[in-house]
Amino acid sequence: MRHKTDWLSLLAGLLFIGIGIRYLTAPAPDTLIMALILVFGLGFAGFVGIIAKAVRKR
Repeated sequence: MRHKTDWLSLLAGLLFIGIGIRYLTAPAPDTLIMALILVFGLGFAGFVGIIAKAVRKR
């Protein structure tokens, strides 16, 4: 049985993995910049999730 992709969870997970890899591989970046990337990344993931849900209902 196949299920629909949850784009919000997928993108949020990739964002957190990317931030974790960034902290592991390089010196600690500016906290404010990383917080902004996190907020905008989660906002983008939410936007994509809403659009995907609206398209799926058609």
